Amino acid sequence: MKTPQFVLASASPARLRLLQTVGITPIVKPSDFDESQIQLSEPAQLVQILAQRKAETVVSQFESALIMGCDSVLVVNGEIYGKPADATEAIARWHLMQGKFGDLYTGHVLIDLCQNRTLVKCQVTRVYFAKMSDRTIQAYVATGEPLKCAGAFALEGFGSLFVEKIAGCHSNVIGLSLPLLRQMLEDLEYDVTDFWK
Repeated sequence: MKTPQFVLASASPARLRLLQTVGITPIVKPSDFDESQIQLSEPAQLVQILAQRKAETVVSQFESALIMGCDSVLVVNGEIYGKPADATEAIARWHLMQGKFGDLYTGHVLIDLCQNRTLVKCQVTRVYFAKMSDRTIQAYVATGEPLKCAGAFALEGFGSLFVEKIAGCHSNVIGLSLPLLRQMLEDLEYDVTDFWK
C-alpha cells in the first residue's frame, strides 16, 4: 500500500513541532472551523467531534491523503476550559488551577482518503499544577503564552515551570499523543516509519 501524504488540519505550532520531532513533515492546512458551533458537556465527546470537524473541513482539498485533526480542552473541577479569551480570564483560571490538578483531553482523528476510513480516539492526561503567588500568575500571563493554549498553559514553554507532575502521556499535553498516533497508524495498517522523509 502506497504511503499517502500526511496532512495536519491545525494551525498549532506545537502539534507541527511534535510531528517533526518524530520524523513526520506534514502538509499544514489549518481548518478555521468555528469551534463555537459545538456545545457539549462531556469532554471526551467534545474534543473528538471538534477534531473530526476540523479534519473534515480540509478533506475537499485532497484526493488521496491522510488527514489529522486534533482538539484539546482542560477539565478542572468538572468544568471544561479551552483557550482563555483574554489576560483577565487567564489570571482567573490560574487562580483556580494553582495547587490543583486538571485532566487534559485531546481528540485525535485520522481520515484516510485512500482507504475511505476514519479513526476517532481520545487521550487523557492528568496534570498537577504548582501553588503560585499572585505575582507569579500575573507575570506568567503577561508573557502571552497562556492565551494561545487550551488550559492556559504550555508544557513546552514557561508553563513547564508550574507543572509539578504528569500522570499519562506527556506529548498529549503539548497537543497530540505520539504513542496514540502510532497506534492509530497501525490500526490503518501503516507503520509510522512509512511517514519518515
